[in-house]
Amino acid sequence: MTAATTGRRTSRARPVARGRLSWLRTMSLHTVVIVLGAFVIVPLLFGLIGGFKDTAQLSTNPFGLPSPWVPGNYTEVLTSGPYWRQLFNSTFIALATALIVVGVSAMAAFVFARFAFRGRETLFTLFTIGLMFPFAVAILPLFILLRTIGLLDNPFGVILPQAAFGLPVTIIVLRAFFRTIPRELEEAATIDGCTSLGFFWRILLPMARPALATVSVLAIVASWNNFFLPLVIFNDPNWSTIPLGVQQFYGQYSSDTARILAYVVLSMVPALAFYAVAERQLIGGLTAGATKG
Repeated sequence: MTAATTGRRTSRARPVARGRLSWLRTMSLHTVVIVLGAFVIVPLLFGLIGGFKDTAQLSTNPFGLPSPWVPGNYTEVLTSGPYWRQLFNSTFIALATALIVVGVSAMAAFVFARFAFRGRETLFTLFTIGLMFPFAVAILPLFILLRTIGLLDNPFGVILPQAAFGLPVTIIVLRAFFRTIPRELEEAATIDGCTSLGFFWRILLPMARPALATVSVLAIVASWNNFFLPLVIFNDPNWSTIPLGVQQFYGQYSSDTARILAYVVLSMVPALAFYAVAERQLIGGLTAGATKG
């Protein structure tokens, strides 16, 4: 009787212990997420609110609300020509880079995924090795090459190298996705008279839209955030991108911290807006290859 009672108590205690453990894990996970979110949100809020202050307010009351509010810091940036020119330059370079890198990588990934030929894996390995070489490693020979062919102070002097350095990761992602497409689908298309190029253009690319959207987002974000290459290639301020514009604005108004914060916040808005719109495509494309059988 005593043993039976003890067994019932033990069996009742186990679900309670498991519930407490699950609650502790959930609370720990939520705490970590909140802390990480605070590291991201707090600086953004500080910059956003700081842009509505003047430098004197930032010195005396850095974390409080503006008193009075100074919207002129934002309106002066929005009415200035350089900001919109830099925004156009960054957008044009990012879109052109994404178009080139996705177009070339899609064709290369199709060959690597759907055709068997001698040396295929060796050639694919050479592409993957490109992940090991950042811009900083190749900047000197790259600068000499671009100067020789006359692409300094030319947007294609930034677009083409960015596309070249973006090929490895884009080919890897697209090849993994293309290999999930059943062979039976390609064989059925061939029986219906579809060539390899027709299968690639009419069937494979429409099916790969999630993966194409993913690599396009990655290419655009990488181009938008690129600072080092435009700094080396562009001497003409008319071709400055948003990252270069932030540096130039800081050098021009180094003593006006509030105005600098306003410029930085407005420079982040297009990237944040784009990512907010493209987030679903990015996550869906990264998981699509794993969920296809």
